Amino acid sequence: AGFIVGVVERDRIITGKAVEVGDILLGLPSNGLHTNGYSLARKLLFSLAGYSPESYVNEIKGKIGNELMKQHRSYWPILRRLIEADTISAMAHITGGGMTDNLPRVLPKGTGALIEMGTWPVLPIFEHLQKLGNIEPAEMMRTFNMGIGMLLVVSPKKFKKVQSILERIGEKAHVVGRIVKGDRKVQYS
Repeated sequence: AGFIVGVVERDRIITGKAVEVGDILLGLPSNGLHTNGYSLARKLLFSLAGYSPESYVNEIKGKIGNELMKQHRSYWPILRRLIEADTISAMAHITGGGMTDNLPRVLPKGTGALIEMGTWPVLPIFEHLQKLGNIEPAEMMRTFNMGIGMLLVVSPKKFKKVQSILERIGEKAHVVGRIVKGDRKVQYS
């Protein structure tokens, strides 16, 4: 296992204070579970379904062990470019707690988030886990990243610039929702 530690100058910290109602939520794709939900995933895959790491599962088009060992994506190369261009109002790394618990940490008082389901591709591993455990959608959104590893809050005025930067570096992003009036909670529609 490994981890990354970063340092930022105090005056360059992106705190979320610039977030406003009407801002756009952009999701950067994950490539798998990343580092979240492994206790539940192991229980479902190994105990409930009886798979081994070598089990090939048609729904995920691969072996379970390979899926569980996928390396967590580093978003730093993307974020560095967007931060240097002063385009991000806030960002939330979608770790344990999913979008439901991570996004509110960067929302100022008086704001909330509306996530529009179906605006990004959910990875097959998450669909398979949900089916195996008959897990409620709300619990899936709280436990797993569901295919979005990083959420960016972008002002509509800076959206085209963000799109241009992402296109230039060959990165995909999905518009997954917007900032609304609220009490620092995430709603799904």
